[in-house]
Amino acid sequence: MKPAPEGQDHAVDVGFYHLTRTPLEEALPALLGRTLDAGERALVRCPDAAAVMALDAALWACRDPVWLPHGSAKSGHAARQPIWLTEGEDVPNGARFLFRVDGAGEDDFAPFTRIFDLFDGGNPQSVQRARDRWVAMKSSGHNLVYWKQEERGWKKAG
Repeated sequence: MKPAPEGQDHAVDVGFYHLTRTPLEEALPALLGRTLDAGERALVRCPDAAAVMALDAALWACRDPVWLPHGSAKSGHAARQPIWLTEGEDVPNGARFLFRVDGAGEDDFAPFTRIFDLFDGGNPQSVQRARDRWVAMKSSGHNLVYWKQEERGWKKAG
C-alpha cells in the first residue's frame, strides 16, 4: 500500500467506473446494494440539486435491489440514512464509502476509505475529466483501479 497523500491520514482506494452500457441511474443501485450488504454507509455526491432529485427518484423506482433506503436534505433525518444523496460536502450519515457522480465535490477524502468515481463513457468531456482526476489522484498516492462496464457487471481493466 502506498503512503497516505499529504494532508490525509490514509491513502484511499479509488475505483473509476466507466459507464458504457447503462446510465448512472441503472448502474448505481447494484453498487449501492453491495455497499449496504457489506455493512457500509454510502454518500452519493452529485454535481447539482437536479441530479440529487433525479437519483432520489431513480433509487425509489429501482427493482434490483428491491429497496435502497436513502435520503437527502429534502427528506431529512441524515444521521439515520444508510445512503445520503447530496450536492454538497456534507457527510451527515457517517459514510465511509463515497460515490462521486462525474467527479462532483472537492478532493478532500479524509472521512472515506473507498471512493467510487462514476462517469459517463458516452460523453467525451466526462471521460476527459475522469482521466484528469485519475492523473491527479495517482500523483497524490491513492490506490486506483479502473472498472469497465461489461455486458453483465464490471471488469477490472487497470
